[in-house]
Parts: sequence; C-alpha cells; structure tokens
Amino acid sequence: MNEMQLKYGCNPNQKPSRVFMENGDLPFEVICGRPGYINLLDALNGWQLVKELKKATGLPAATSFKHVSPAGAAVGLPLSDTLKKIYFVDDVELTPLANAYARARGADRMSSFGDFIALSDVCDKATALLIKKEVSDGVIAPGYTDEALEILKAKKKGNYNIIKIDENYKPAEIERKQVFGVTFEQGRNELDINDELLGNIVTNNKELSDEAKRDLKIALITLKYTQSNSVCYVKDGQAIGIGAGQQSRIHCTRLAGNKADIWWLRQAPKVLGLQFVDGIKRADRDNAIDVYISDEYMDVLADGVWEKTFKVKPEVFTKEEQRAWLDKNTDVALGSDAFFPFGDNIERAKKSGVTVIAQPGGSIRDDNVIETCNKYNMCMSFTGIRLFHH
Repeated sequence: MNEMQLKYGCNPNQKPSRVFMENGDLPFEVICGRPGYINLLDALNGWQLVKELKKATGLPAATSFKHVSPAGAAVGLPLSDTLKKIYFVDDVELTPLANAYARARGADRMSSFGDFIALSDVCDKATALLIKKEVSDGVIAPGYTDEALEILKAKKKGNYNIIKIDENYKPAEIERKQVFGVTFEQGRNELDINDELLGNIVTNNKELSDEAKRDLKIALITLKYTQSNSVCYVKDGQAIGIGAGQQSRIHCTRLAGNKADIWWLRQAPKVLGLQFVDGIKRADRDNAIDVYISDEYMDVLADGVWEKTFKVKPEVFTKEEQRAWLDKNTDVALGSDAFFPFGDNIERAKKSGVTVIAQPGGSIRDDNVIETCNKYNMCMSFTGIRLFHH
C-alpha cells in the first residue's frame, strides 16, 4: 500500500489529509486503530530516535513522544527499587525492553500523558502490560509477540493504534516538505552520533567515563528529534528533563532543568511516603505529586481540599528541604542542540547535578562558558555539530 487516508490533518478543519509514498509502499503497517496526522509524525520521529539509541548503545530503547518532541527517552538498563516505585512498576516482571519503556514513560509523567510510544525491539508481553496501564494514543515497533498483540488490541475498546514498522526501510537521501505552498528540500540528517563526536574536550577536566559517554550520546540523539531550540538532561541511561521549542537557550536549560529536578524530587522520602486515597486515578495521582512539590501545595492546604487526594495530611516539603535533596543529585549529563551563548546556562545546569556536557561550541563567548565549567570541575566536549530539528 502506497497511500493511507487520514481523518484530518493537524486540526479537524484541515481536510483532506493523507500520507503516501511517491515510489514504493509505505514502510509501515497499521495492525489496529486509525492513526492521525500527528500520531504518524510522532510515530515516525520516535522510531528513528529509538533505532539510533539502540545502534549507539547496543541496548533496547524506548521513547514517549508528544507533539513531535520526546517527553522521555531511555535504554533498557535495570531499575533500582526507588525508580520502580516512582514509575509504579514495583509489582510487575520487567524485561530489558520493559525497563526502557518504564524509564521513558516515567521520567516526565505529566508530559507523557496521551503519548505515542516507539520501541526499538519486538514488543513483548511485559512491555505491553505496562502500556496497557497508561493513557496513550499508540505504539510503533518492528513487531509484536502474539501475547503482546492480544493485550494491546484490547486497549481503547479495540481502537488503540498499533503500527508495525519495516526495520530495514531506508528513506531517500533527500527529504522534502511544503510550507505555504513552497517546497523545501534538504539532505536528511544522517549524522552518526558516536564516541568520536565527544573527543574534543575543551575543559580542564578531561575525564569522560564510558557511562558518561553513553548518557551524552543519549542526550544528543534525543535532541536530534526534538523541536529546537532544545536541551536534554540524562542520568543512568534515560532522559530526565527535555526542554523543547524555546526561542532562548537559557529558557531551554531552565525548562529541562526544572523537569530533571522534579524527577529527582519524586525520589525524596517525603514524596515516596505520600499516602493516596483508595481508587485514585493514575493521572490524578501524578498531578497531586506535581502540586505537592510546587508552591501550589500551600493553596491546597489553605483551601482544605487535601482530603480528596491524600489519606493522611502530608507535611509541607519546604524549599530548603527540596534544595538539600536536589544537592544530592550528581553525575548528570547535559546535551544542547546548539552552542551555549552565555555561562548562565552552565550555572543553571550545575543546580541540577550536571557534571558532563556536550554541545557544538562556536559562540563568541566560548571562553566564558568554558571558564564557568572549569569553576565547577565539569567536563565539556565541543562536538562541532548542530542538531536543529524542525
């Protein structure tokens, strides 16, 4: 099949809508559901991301996509007991692929609500059972086991989008798109993100461990498929904060850093000890955790509405306590899709535990950025490669 009609485009008023191939058949098969225009944008971008993550790390990979940017991306490293708890998978059996999806979905649960999932490997039963529990629009993978397919087909009353991608498909070297009736054409971004790209270390600290290289590659590959400007924080094989689509670099760094901070704060004893009312929905629980960490919790206490969410009135998690907990987060990797124009980005990154950085370099203030890294004994590589994506 070389063409598929869609219900509508980005918005319901944008009709007609279709996807098609000028030559040959579409490289994917819709097994179940009826994916929309944005679903397919997320699916195809997500598939490229996880395919590259697996190539770069040798590990199964997963991503959670929303509005053509990843909300999370990860490889299949084992989860600690704490991560299992904050990802709400401490009562299930996990495979490497399921670990990858739990990490990708769990890092930013607010943003991942209603996501489109991409998996680098054949979807197994364990991964399908995790997907079953979450609010999601669909999944793309190179295949599905019979058990996984049975589980996923039952989701959304049989309307869940399940897409099988041809993992051997290679697109043309030239890509095109239209804007306002004008056709744009460019060579595809086939940059191979590998260890060699991290070789130009410009700081006094030259120590870059294998784990740090892995995390920096994950950051850069994630940024390759994130709407620019973008910045990505990574720790232990997973993105923990992604800042996408900001006009200012420092706003990217702050946005992604705030998400990374929330991820770390969710592991604090006070948050782990929250007791929710019976039968609370997963989304309501996630929202409540976000509010508890924020200044809004004081309003909840003042209004006396905490009983709707918690069995026991939680103590305030003060800013001083939060800062003390955040200071325990270390060994975070940071990637940027373009150069840092000022050292203020490094100052903000330091607050979220960043110790290694990869960015293109090339700013007239590179010396200031390097000096700021040296102040904190950070290790920074200049890749020389920009990763804008639009």
